[in-house]
Amino acid sequence: MAKMWAGRNEGITDKLADDFNSSISFDCKMYKQDIEGSIAHAMMLGLKGIISKADSEVIIDGLSQILTDLENGSLKIDYNAEDIHMFVEQVLTERIGEVGKKLHTARSRNDQVALDLRMYLKEQLTCIKSLLRELVKAIVNKAEQYKLSVMPGYTHLQRAQPISFGHQLLAYASMFMRDIERVNDCYKRTNVSPIGSCALAGTTYETDREFEAKKLGFASVCINSIDGVSDRDFCVEFLSVASTIMMHLSRFSEELILWSSWEFKFITLADEYTTGSSIMPQKKNSDMAELCRGKTGRVYGDLISILTVLKGLPLAYNKDMQEDKESVFDGAETVIKCLEIFAKMIETLTAHPENMKKAASEGFINATDLADYLVKKGMAFRSAYKIAGSIVKKCIAENKTLETLTIDEYKEFDASFEEDIYNAIDLNTCVEKRSSQGGTSFSSVEKQISIIRELLKND
Repeated sequence: MAKMWAGRNEGITDKLADDFNSSISFDCKMYKQDIEGSIAHAMMLGLKGIISKADSEVIIDGLSQILTDLENGSLKIDYNAEDIHMFVEQVLTERIGEVGKKLHTARSRNDQVALDLRMYLKEQLTCIKSLLRELVKAIVNKAEQYKLSVMPGYTHLQRAQPISFGHQLLAYASMFMRDIERVNDCYKRTNVSPIGSCALAGTTYETDREFEAKKLGFASVCINSIDGVSDRDFCVEFLSVASTIMMHLSRFSEELILWSSWEFKFITLADEYTTGSSIMPQKKNSDMAELCRGKTGRVYGDLISILTVLKGLPLAYNKDMQEDKESVFDGAETVIKCLEIFAKMIETLTAHPENMKKAASEGFINATDLADYLVKKGMAFRSAYKIAGSIVKKCIAENKTLETLTIDEYKEFDASFEEDIYNAIDLNTCVEKRSSQGGTSFSSVEKQISIIRELLKND
């Protein structure tokens, strides 16, 4: 089949070359964006008198019908076409004749594909932001439900200090709130129209780029036509944002997997978001969390792929840039699927405060509070730290806890110990005393919940 770009070339390529060159198998995802962009372009051509208004209206009607037919299934994508742009133009010309060939006046596939990709990513970013908001809401609701539940906080995966389970959850809410900010920033730089840049140097026609940009919902137009067709920074930025989101999901997944194990038993994931074993009937596997953790590497790969494609490219457009789409499409679809499942997983999990409290009662995680008790009695922290460490050593040797030592045993280490030491090292007291801004006290957790909800409301 001769190509629509035939002229200098015969337009007849080897079947193997056709298959290698073709992108319609994946860029067909952008059929809607491609047609909407073409409709705006046809409007501009008619308004500026570059083509007649009558021709413009015929083209717009033809494009609108193609979109309708694709969406209702009466028109199927022809995968023998080179790309989605050529497919739409070919169908349009078949339906309305020679006037269809006027659509491509004052534009190139170079700015056309850049436009389509930006439009596609704007939609994906809007969807991802909405899903992030739903996930944050689910986390905040769960944090409020368990704000009074005491658990061990960890450093180096070792029990460190007592915290509120709500406080631990809100750490992830903070991560995802930053992700929302990143999505907003990425959207701002994606929301720039390249259409009208043509192949690279602009056009001799008196076009109205601002009209097309406004019609398609863009905030502005790119100021340099070469950059307009060759810029894929917005793809890199999008996949960087997507990778950060996945990294946060992966970290959260790791904790959900640990917490739901028999060794921790801090939480139970709902049956709807777990699976069983094919051979071990007792198993309840956190497969959804594991898949989110696993898919993180996939999105990282998408980011590295686009960075590598762009690494050595001269200006302006090069066919290498056809390789941008599969990475972008895969990254967007993966993040969206993971966010959808994750919010549901958080909404339906059940915590076990009694198991968290039991774990927090072991491991001497109130030893810092023991040292702080002595500091408040006037002792230097390093001296208090050494005494607290010696007391912990005694407890380990004698299989005791800080709570079970007698006051006489405490006084063997320092005479300033009084009966109030037991209240000072009570786990609930330890948590509530950490009332510094952003701390784990129950009142602080409530304040954090209020702040995040207000940020969501105002975003």
